[in-house]
Amino acid sequence: MFSTNEGETGVGTSQGATQPGIRVQPGPDNHTFLVCRTVRSGQVIKCPGNVVVMGDVHPGGEIIAAGHVIIMGTLKGVVHAGAEGYEGAVVLAFRLQPTQLRIAGYISRAPDDGDYAGGGGPEMARVQEATVVIEKYQPGNEKRWVNQA
Repeated sequence: MFSTNEGETGVGTSQGATQPGIRVQPGPDNHTFLVCRTVRSGQVIKCPGNVVVMGDVHPGGEIIAAGHVIIMGTLKGVVHAGAEGYEGAVVLAFRLQPTQLRIAGYISRAPDDGDYAGGGGPEMARVQEATVVIEKYQPGNEKRWVNQA
């Protein structure tokens, strides 16, 4: 079920989007929702599949998805990927500075020192050995993290 706390969602869907290398039948749990706007403080986006945000997620904004979350901007709010327990979910953003980052039942947040400069490129958060790890996104390494899920 898709929900938002606003009347104008700016959201479109594409049925059948899945993880690379995994074939499944299209269905309601395989949707990818495209949010074509910045998610501002107080706004909550909840989706049963994957979410792609074409903008930033401001502090106080929240994204909750059963699958992966991709943010084409800066993440400064709260994100919960794999909200239904999928530990193979990932969070990708041009810059990760979340208030809180959750993947399945694992919780992480940005460092306290405020000096976090990021990696100078897109970053990815995923669960590895029961810990949320954040690393620079490397195109072509999808097989490494998809096969571990």
